[in-house]
Amino acid sequence: MPPHSRLVRIVPNLFIAICLASIFMAYKMDTTMLDELPRNEKLALFNPHIRAYTCAPVPSPPLDAQADAWFREARALEDPEIYIDDRNYKKIVALTRQAAERKHWKAMINLASFIIEGRDPPHGAEDAVQLVEAAMKIGVPAAYDRMGTFYMNGTGVKHDATRAYAFWQQAAKMGSPEALSDLGRKMYSVDDRPGESRWANASVGIKMLECAYGQGHGPAAYELGYLYSHPVGHAATKEELHQALLTWHNGVKFGSAGSAAAISLEFERTSNTPDRKVSHPDMARSERYELLGRILEFYPDYRFPNLDMIIPLPPADLPPWNGDRDTLLDAARGVSHPPSAPRSPSTSSERKGRFFLAPEYRLVPTDEITEDATAPFTGYWQPVIDENKPYQDSAGETIEPGLYQVGERFERVDKRRHARAADGGPGLQWRNWRTVRHDLGAISPPVVSKRTRLVAPPAKPTACAASERCPVTGIWQPWVHAEHPEQNTINQYWRQTWLVAGQCFPNPQLAWMLDVPATDITWHLMDCVGVDIAMATPSATS
Repeated sequence: MPPHSRLVRIVPNLFIAICLASIFMAYKMDTTMLDELPRNEKLALFNPHIRAYTCAPVPSPPLDAQADAWFREARALEDPEIYIDDRNYKKIVALTRQAAERKHWKAMINLASFIIEGRDPPHGAEDAVQLVEAAMKIGVPAAYDRMGTFYMNGTGVKHDATRAYAFWQQAAKMGSPEALSDLGRKMYSVDDRPGESRWANASVGIKMLECAYGQGHGPAAYELGYLYSHPVGHAATKEELHQALLTWHNGVKFGSAGSAAAISLEFERTSNTPDRKVSHPDMARSERYELLGRILEFYPDYRFPNLDMIIPLPPADLPPWNGDRDTLLDAARGVSHPPSAPRSPSTSSERKGRFFLAPEYRLVPTDEITEDATAPFTGYWQPVIDENKPYQDSAGETIEPGLYQVGERFERVDKRRHARAADGGPGLQWRNWRTVRHDLGAISPPVVSKRTRLVAPPAKPTACAASERCPVTGIWQPWVHAEHPEQNTINQYWRQTWLVAGQCFPNPQLAWMLDVPATDITWHLMDCVGVDIAMATPSATS
C-alpha cells in the first residue's frame, strides 16, 4: 500500500480521536461545573434520629439600606386589601429586582417566588433557581430551605425527595425557622412512620420548634402550644398547660392565625378535660382572639406585639372595649415614629453621576473585593491598591465609591495602575461599599407601610437596662448593638412589649427562648400614651 494511502486512512481516524477527546474533555468540564453549582451541593443525607440539636444565632448577611427601602416599598404594594389581580406587580417585581441586584437576600428569595408564580416574564424556573443559588452562596438559611422545596416540587430541578430533605436538614442546621418548624413537627412522634413523614425523635423535634419560636416564627408557636399540652409519654402537667397557653398567646403576637383560633377555643370551652388550660370559660377573651385570628388569616404579615394591652392573660383584668375592630387592632399592633426631617445635602448628594448618594444614606466598606473588570453585582465600588489603601489618582486625591450596575465595566482609573502592575506590584482591586441610614443611633426598627401605628416620640427619651423595673407604663422596644449576633431577631418592631409600670422587662431566655443574656439588651420607651380601647378612634398607620 502506498504511504500516502496509509496517511489518508490515519488522518481521518486521528481527527475523529481528537474530536472525541475534545468532546469528552468538554463534557467532563461541563459535568464538573454542574457539580459545583449550589443546587448540586453534596449534603449529608437526612437523619431524623440525630441525638441532639443546638440552637445558634442565624446568619444574616447585612442588608444594603437603600435596597431594603425598595424591598419594603414592594412589600407594601402587596396590600391584602387590594385584590390580587389589581396589584401593580410590574412595579412590585421591578422594585424587588432592584433590591435583589444589590444582594438583598430577602428580595432574592421573593423575586424567585414571583418568577415561579409567572409574575416576571420572560424569566423562568432556571432563573429562580439561580437566584436561590446566589442567596445560598452568601450563606442564607432560607435559600437552602427554598432549594429543598424546589427539589420536592420539581421546580427548575428534577424531583428528588431525598435531596429535598437533605437541603431542609441543612437549612434547619443553619437556623431557618421554616425548616426547623417543618422538621420539628415531623420528628415529634411516638414511632417511626416514614410513609407519613413522621419519626420518633420528640426531644430533638421540640428543640427545633423552640428554636424557630425564639425567632418569632408563628407556625412554630402554634405547633409548640399543641405539643406542650400533649407531651409524649406522660399527661401534661399544670406548668406545661400554662406554657401551652402562653405560647399560643405569643403566637398571636407573631402573627399566627392558628394560635389565635386555638386560644380562642380554650377560653370558649365549657368541658373540664385533663388538657384544659384555663380555669373557666371567658367569652369576652375568646371573642377578641377570634377576631384577631380572622384578621391574621386575611393579613398573614400582620403582627400584634402589644397584644397585652388589649388581652392580657389571666389573672390580669380584661380592659373594656368599645367593640370597634380597628380600635382593637391599632392598640395591638406595633408602633413606629414618623421619619425624621430630611437631612441637609451631604458631600455625596452634591456629586454627579455614579458618585451621587441620597442624603439619607452614608456608605460603609464591606469585605467584598473583586479583581474582575466588571461589577459582580450592583452597588457602590471603589478602586483599591490593596485591602487597606483606597486608590488615589495622579493628583493624590482618593477616588470615591461609585455606583456600578451588575456586569458594568469598571472605569479605567489612570496609567499608574498599569505601571504598578508592570513593576510586579498588586493589580487594581475594587471594594464594595454598602449604604446605611443616617440614623445617628435612632431606635427605629424596619417596618413595612401599614404594619405599624404612627406615634409621636415621647417628650423625654427613656432607656432602661433589662435588670431595672419598668418605670413608665407604655410600649417598650428591646435593642442590641448593630454587631450583635441576634440583632436581626431582637431589633424588630414585633419584639415590642406593652408593660405596666413596676413590671419586669421580659427575660429573653424565658420569654423568647433565646440564648441571649438579658444584660445585652436595652429597653427604649416608644409610646407612653397607648390606645384607650374603650373610647379611642383608630389612629394613623405607618
